Amino acid sequence: MAEPCITIDNLTMAYGDFVIQRDLNFTINRGDVFIVMGGNGCGKTTLLRHMIGLQSPARGDVYYGDEGLWRSDSATRQRILRRTGVMFQSGALLSSMTLAENVALPITEATRLPANKVREIVSYKLALVGLAGFEDYYPSELSGGMQKRAGLARAMALDPEILFFDEPSAGLDPITAKLLDDLILSLSQSLSVTVVVVTHDLDSIFAIGNNSVFLDAESRSMIAGGPPRQLLAESKDPKLVRFLTRGNPSDRNIETRQMRSRA
Repeated sequence: MAEPCITIDNLTMAYGDFVIQRDLNFTINRGDVFIVMGGNGCGKTTLLRHMIGLQSPARGDVYYGDEGLWRSDSATRQRILRRTGVMFQSGALLSSMTLAENVALPITEATRLPANKVREIVSYKLALVGLAGFEDYYPSELSGGMQKRAGLARAMALDPEILFFDEPSAGLDPITAKLLDDLILSLSQSLSVTVVVVTHDLDSIFAIGNNSVFLDAESRSMIAGGPPRQLLAESKDPKLVRFLTRGNPSDRNIETRQMRSRA
């Protein structure tokens, strides 16, 4: 039986009087690779910011298990968020630090582990994302895909139960994007973590997502939720079908489209 990990409860997001999304209700189950999808300007990244404690809601809450993130005091909120790791769209690596120093930063800030133990953890995390031997490189010396993987290593530094990704394939060529998708899926399965991915990349959505929510900018609400492949096969909502088929409703064959787009 599915075990709820994160529950979005009657969440309304706004900047002042301007509502981004209203009355969002959905559940991310433990072990999901959950996709937050929708077109530009629908509030995907804003929703991520609400889930990771960077922006407070106009109404409603984000529950981790049975604990409300925004109704908790600051100390409880920090304890809840300690269970999470975030890979931001740009990688958000500090350019003046080596990869080892970047990955070590959250460990040294959150623990009192000795330096030799920190080095062991850092080397292990970099090896998990295929960057063994790159400890002394600076971000500027790496390709875009390698920077993304280094950002992922840092997100995993404290062994989180939940990993958040903001547009992980943005700026990557199709082959590198697929390799990153494969890595996300592999880590989800091997480390038993729950993954939440904000993206509008259809190849990624169908390759890794087992559950999802679709946010609509026009109605400022979620208009669908469920496994992406099932939504593609069964949905009759014109907005959702147009999004999932890149505007070609007659093209619902995922495998054929993926072969074309990544050929």
